Order: sequence, then C-alpha cells, then structure tokens
Amino acid sequence: MTTVIIKTTTKFLASLILTFGAYIILHGHLTPGGGFQGGAVFASGLALLIVANRYDDVKRAFKRVPLSSLESIGALGFLGTAALGFMGYTFFKNVIANSGFPLFGEPTPIGINPGYLNTGGTLTYMNIFVGTKVLAGLTSIILIFFLLLGVKKDE
Repeated sequence: MTTVIIKTTTKFLASLILTFGAYIILHGHLTPGGGFQGGAVFASGLALLIVANRYDDVKRAFKRVPLSSLESIGALGFLGTAALGFMGYTFFKNVIANSGFPLFGEPTPIGINPGYLNTGGTLTYMNIFVGTKVLAGLTSIILIFFLLLGVKKDE
C-alpha cells in the first residue's frame, strides 16, 4: 500500500537513515559500528524506499544501479586495502595511520582526545569497502524478494 502519507514519510526517514548509515561507516574506527553495521543501516534505508514505492518505479530505478558491481568493488577494495599491509611486511597492517597521508593518515594526538576522523588509516578505507559490499548485498536480497513477489498493484 503506497499512500501519500507513506511516500512523504519515507522520503524524510530514508534520507535520515541513509545519512546515519554513512556516518556509521565513516566513524567506524572512532565509535561503535563500522562497515558492516553502517552498510546494514544504509540498506535498511534503501529497503524502506523499495517497499514504499510502486513496483514499476522500483524496477526502473534499480535497473540502472549496478549492485553486483558495487558488491564486487567492496570485496576487491577490502582485499586490496588489506594487501597494502605487505608494504609493512604484514597482511592487514595499517600502513597509512600516522604516515602523514593526506586522507585518513594524520598522526593520532597523544593522550586523551575526542578522536579525529582523519586518523583512521586503512581502517577507514576498509570500513568504506565493507559498507559498500554489505549495502549492495543486502539491497540485492531485498530487491530480489520484492521483484519475485511481484507486488504490482497498490492494495
């Protein structure tokens, strides 16, 4: 059932859920959460959009979204980031942290601090790739069930 109230509420809530999912993915090295949790939250926002819209609109919108490619990019990016550790002689070594690399490589301040987003090193990249894989995978599952059930009419 897609009423005006559901569509309007969904647009508002989905944008908040998607933003919160991106926040969890990016702050995974500073707060509880990370790539998997953020990707699941992000996918729940997309699931809300899928369920609240019409069959034809969903089919048309997701026809252009390469979910399987995003899932592959997430997996390969995660392994590639882990392989960067071989530069430090260990698989999964955080070689970017405290290196001065401009993005996520700033040195961590000594002592008690609130946590800085730009100090995660490879952890932040891994969270982004895991989040991409999880959101693409979970959204694919939900989309397949929605399309297989074939809810074409508004009830």
